[in-house]
Parts: sequence; structure tokens; C-alpha cells
Amino acid sequence: QVQLVESGGGSVQAGGSLRLSCAASGYTATTYCMSWLRQAPGKEREGVATLESSGDTTYRSSVEGRFTISEDKANSIVFLQMNNLKPEDTAMYYCAAGCGCGGTWDSCFVSGYWGQGTQVTVSS
Repeated sequence: QVQLVESGGGSVQAGGSLRLSCAASGYTATTYCMSWLRQAPGKEREGVATLESSGDTTYRSSVEGRFTISEDKANSIVFLQMNNLKPEDTAMYYCAAGCGCGGTWDSCFVSGYWGQGTQVTVSS
């Protein structure tokens, strides 16, 4: 049973930083893509970043240069470091496993495993 548990969300002022964590268990793929997606109120879910087992990363253009996706392989944790946060980054952030390779985030809505989400609120 694959389980993804996100943490690290919270409320910050614009310009602040947060680091989200996604602890994965039961996911044993040796070749994989781990993604972060988000959903703002009244909007559809959208991809934010993907990390592939090769080390390749893909970012949404609006977060490139501000967000960094990384992992602790030994502990099966994927991180999303978010710097210089903006009010438009306010959303529920979700971790997804097995989808989003190369920024194909639509694949996450068809297949893949999802966590329950963690809320990020950025005030101006």
C-alpha cells in the first residue's frame, strides 16, 4: 500500500520561505517521478515541480528560480523548498508519486498516488 504524507505547510508573508516534505512509504519503483502539484481556491490543480529518479527536475515557469525539489533517498522523503513566496502561491499542495515525468502533470490526474495535501497561505 503506497502512502504519501505531506507536511510543512503554513502561513507566511510574501517574500518568506517554507519547506514542504512528502514522506513516502510502500512505493518501491526504482525508476520513478515524484511530483508536487497545487490547487488554489476556485482553480484547477496544476503541476509545480517534478523530480525524476535520474535526478532531472522540471518546474512550472512561475516557480522556476524560487522553488527547488529534492529528495532524501535513504528516508524516502521528497522536499519542496519554496523561497520568495508570493500571494499567488497560496494553495493546497499535494505530493504525487509515479507521474508528472518531464512536466506531464496531467498524467497525475489519470494515474499515480497522491497524498492528502498541506495548505500554504501567503499574505501580502
